[in-house]
Amino acid sequence: MTRNIEDIYPLSPMQQGMLFHSLYAPESGVYVEQMSCTLRGKLDVAAFERAWRYVLARHPVLRTAFLWEGVDEPLQIVYRQVDLPLSREDWRGLSTAEQEARLESFLQADRERGFDLTEAPLMRLALMRTAADTYFFVWTHHHLLLDGWSTPLLLQEVFLSYEAFGRSVDPRLEPRRPYRDYIAWLQQQDLDKAEQFWRQALSGFTAPTPLVVDHPPEEGDGRYGLLGIRLPEETTAALQSLARRHHLTMSILVQGAWALLLSRYSGEEDVVYGATVSGRPPDLPGSERMVGLFINTLPVRVRVPPETPVTEWLRTLQGRLVQMQQYEYSSLVQIQGWSDVPRGLPLFESILVFENYPVDASLREQRGSLEVVDVRPAARTNYPLTVVAQVGRSLLLEIAYDGARFEAGTVERMLGHLGRLLEGMAADPETPLARLPLLTDSERRRLVVEWNETAADYPRDLCVHQLFEAQAERTPEAVAVRFGGEALTYGELDRRANRLAHYLRRLGVGPEVVVGLCVERSLEMVVGVLGVLKAGGAYLPLDPSYPRERLRFMVEDAGVEVLLT
Repeated sequence: MTRNIEDIYPLSPMQQGMLFHSLYAPESGVYVEQMSCTLRGKLDVAAFERAWRYVLARHPVLRTAFLWEGVDEPLQIVYRQVDLPLSREDWRGLSTAEQEARLESFLQADRERGFDLTEAPLMRLALMRTAADTYFFVWTHHHLLLDGWSTPLLLQEVFLSYEAFGRSVDPRLEPRRPYRDYIAWLQQQDLDKAEQFWRQALSGFTAPTPLVVDHPPEEGDGRYGLLGIRLPEETTAALQSLARRHHLTMSILVQGAWALLLSRYSGEEDVVYGATVSGRPPDLPGSERMVGLFINTLPVRVRVPPETPVTEWLRTLQGRLVQMQQYEYSSLVQIQGWSDVPRGLPLFESILVFENYPVDASLREQRGSLEVVDVRPAARTNYPLTVVAQVGRSLLLEIAYDGARFEAGTVERMLGHLGRLLEGMAADPETPLARLPLLTDSERRRLVVEWNETAADYPRDLCVHQLFEAQAERTPEAVAVRFGGEALTYGELDRRANRLAHYLRRLGVGPEVVVGLCVERSLEMVVGVLGVLKAGGAYLPLDPSYPRERLRFMVEDAGVEVLLT
């Protein structure tokens, strides 16, 4: 077994975090990445399998397993040779509906199957033939191996190799630096400078920004959902124009909108969310073409001063993120320790991922004998909310959410609010942050128009207390008023008000007589109001917390003849 070991080296910061969460919740399917698509054309299965094996041999990271027991720190072990699992099924005898249903069942079972992280390779393939020249293809791997940037690089190599093998020639692929070079680069970075930066950046921040639209987790609930919206093409174009004019990136616009949304929801002007960064260092030549896990998720602290204009605030945010790029190599565990947030609490509960590596687009661009369509990626993080943005002709916004914490309707409204903030930025980039609209058109109509359509026939010849008496006669046992742990039914309230009204009349209360009502908020206050009205008098509310001199003036000025307290 040891003779098959090619290399051993430590984990990157992101790998450490993913390994922890994968071991902490092994049944959750967290960080199991899955891509499915349809292949059309005369697929040479042997050449396709050979292409994958060729690429597997090219990249040590694909032949990697992980070791954490019996060692001081987790290690990744690269094997010289591994067997790549490829399952094949023939579904040509099934109807289209049956094929789709079986695919969905397969995808779910495949995700739930997970991986033994000590066994390489942490990936597997599946081909399901659905017609003479059509296959479902599923590629499943653990996120510990690859990030999203690496995926199209790897798939490009697979399809180029497949075409070469189909012509009985050797593939001609450009050399790439191994993932080990990145690990070596990480070990040369200055942690003291990183600690100084993060301590200053997070100083005074003591608790994660609350996600006030969620609810307590349901024990054992493994639901995970994904919802998305596309902004109109004209809105996307306006946002891109705004970015160009002010030397901003589309990522900054989306991050700004998300920070604003967190601020509006939580009521806090100082918020923190997680941002996934590419992590490919410019001072590591060739890093942009390397295959492996380079991304890192880091805390972004944003202050949201309500009167600051949008563009000025976005430029400040962009400058802060540029400064943060120097320390992208920092481990989130280390950053947590350098912050004022107590151990056991997360720094943030939502992350934002801006994708500029659309896998489906890169696959559609393949110019070979196979046509790749219906690309469907699937992934899950350990965070309650993961916001994903992707720019094409229109801006795609998706939120993957923990169904034990959020209702689908809540996330749908959240997406609408996020899109509305971006539309507001595009429409008026110089407006103060506090004036950016949040409500969608349908929500505004519901609040302003529909919920105010309260017109009703009202008997003009009856007073309020007479209408109450009629209701008490109809529903004497229904609760009329609650306060604290006490309640009065309509019948009880009517009887108590009648007794008070008879008493007040004996004191001379009637038309034009003002009765002072000096009581705290309580059931008795309601009894007092109705009793005075039933007696025919007028009541003057007197707040017992007012200064005595003011109360005396009010009583004398109104000519109060009877005082209830």
